[in-house]
Amino acid sequence: MASIAVCPGSFDPVTFGHLDIIKRGATVFDKVYVCVLNNASKNPLFTVEERCELLREVTSNIPNVFIDSHQGLLVDYARNKQANAILRGLRAVSDFEYEMQITSMNRVLDENIETFFMMTNNQYSFLSSSIVKEVAKYGGNISELVPKSVEQALIKKYQV
Repeated sequence: MASIAVCPGSFDPVTFGHLDIIKRGATVFDKVYVCVLNNASKNPLFTVEERCELLREVTSNIPNVFIDSHQGLLVDYARNKQANAILRGLRAVSDFEYEMQITSMNRVLDENIETFFMMTNNQYSFLSSSIVKEVAKYGGNISELVPKSVEQALIKKYQV
């Protein structure tokens, strides 16, 4: 049986921290579905379609990574893709409490889907999409935080 993971997130925008988890996950699992979720409680800068396109661009060199989107329960998406794992990145202890709640709920919904936590590389432990957007909004240098295509997309969004 192939090992298939779903790596969910809002990816608004995708950062080098996200890419670190995706790339490392792709070495552990046979297939990784990066799933852009539309979180109704957030006010995204990029549309779901734009986020998917940026993810496709920056992961195009990883053959076992597939980009998709979903509205609804993550476990339903995982079942549909025949995934046996959910891959989540952790930056700090502060992430763990929130992730533990989500994982516990997912386990209630489907006990056959395991959640795997992967610690991000230390150089990205401070990095979040929110921080990147804040720096970009005020013209700060984000070239070491996001891929070039994402940097250009952010500059374009904030020039409008």
